[in-house]
Amino acid sequence: MTSSSITLADVASQAGVSKMTVSKVINKKPGISETTRQRVMQAVDELGYTVHASARALAGGRTHTLGVVVSSLDSQYFSELMRGADMTARDAGLELLISTTRASHEHRNIGRLAHGLVDGLLMVFPASLAPYERSLRALSLPVVVIAPGTQASAEQQHFPSVDADHYSGARQAMQHLLSLGHRRIAFIGGPPHLTPSRERLRGYREGLLTASIAPDAALQVTSDFSQRSGFQAARELLALAERPTAIFALNDVSAFGAIEAIKDAGLRVPEDISVIGFDNIPQASQVFPALTTIEQPLLEMGAAGTRQLLNLIQGVGAVTDRLIVPTELIIRASTGPLLSVDRRM
Repeated sequence: MTSSSITLADVASQAGVSKMTVSKVINKKPGISETTRQRVMQAVDELGYTVHASARALAGGRTHTLGVVVSSLDSQYFSELMRGADMTARDAGLELLISTTRASHEHRNIGRLAHGLVDGLLMVFPASLAPYERSLRALSLPVVVIAPGTQASAEQQHFPSVDADHYSGARQAMQHLLSLGHRRIAFIGGPPHLTPSRERLRGYREGLLTASIAPDAALQVTSDFSQRSGFQAARELLALAERPTAIFALNDVSAFGAIEAIKDAGLRVPEDISVIGFDNIPQASQVFPALTTIEQPLLEMGAAGTRQLLNLIQGVGAVTDRLIVPTELIIRASTGPLLSVDRRM
C-alpha cells in the first residue's frame, strides 16, 4: 500500500480514534488531548499518510505551524532554544510541531512534516546536516538551521543559520582565567568534527598563546558534552603529576561533572581549582558553587532563527545566510584568583 492510498479512515483505525479526531489533529483544531494528538501523529508516521493540499487550503493555503526537528528535548540547552523559538512563533500567531531525531526515522519525519503540516522548518543542532541534506533540499519549504553542529563552506551553504560566536566566547573564558593569575589551564573539549568543539579549542589555544603560554596536549582532554564524561575527563586531569589550577569545560554540563570530580578528590572549587563552563543554562546558577560560564543567548538564538524563518515564509528573505550572535562572560563563584602553591597542594 502506497502512502497516497492511505486514507483518513486508515489512520483513524490505526490510532483507535474517529476520523473527525484525525481531521482535527491534522488541521490543528482545539479540543484534542496531547496523548491523543501524539497517538494520531504516530499513526500518520507509521502509515506514511500524506496530508493533501486540500487540508492546507482550510487555513487559506497556510498551516500557521512551524516544524521543528531537534536532536533531543532532555537538556536545558535544547529547552532554552525551543523556548525562544516558541515565544516568537506564538507572538506571530503560529504553533510549533516538534519532532525529535531518531536514527531510523529522521528522514521519514522530515518528509511527514513537509506533507502539508507546516509552513517552514527549523533544524535545531543536528550533529551534522549531511544525513538530512538530500531530504531538506527536496522540500518545497523554507528551512533555517539553529546552532548547527557542523558549518558548511560558503559553497555548500544551502540554508540560513543562526549560531553563537564560539571562538570569541572561548577567548573571553581564557582572558578571565588568565586575569585571575592562572597559567596551567586545562580544556575539556568535545568531538573534534563539531564546529563548537573546534572553535572553542581554537579560542583556548590562542588565549594561551597571547599570554606566551605554550599549549600542553596533556591538559587537553575530550568529552561528549555529558556530565559523566566531564567527570571522567577531570579525573584524568587531576591524576597528572602537576594538576591544572583551572579548567575550561566545553559546556556547562561537562563543567558540572568536573566540579563533581574535584570535590570527589577532596579538593575545593575555586580555592584549589577554578572551573568555567559554556552555555549558561539555567542550572548553572543553581549548582554549588554557582558556575562561572560563557553565555550563549539561547533564547535569542531560538527567537532569531524563528524570525529568519518567518521572513523566508513571507518572501522577505533571510537577514543573512549566517547570523552569529555574541557571547557574554557571566562571573559567579566557581572561579577565583590563583592561590599559592602551598595552599593548593
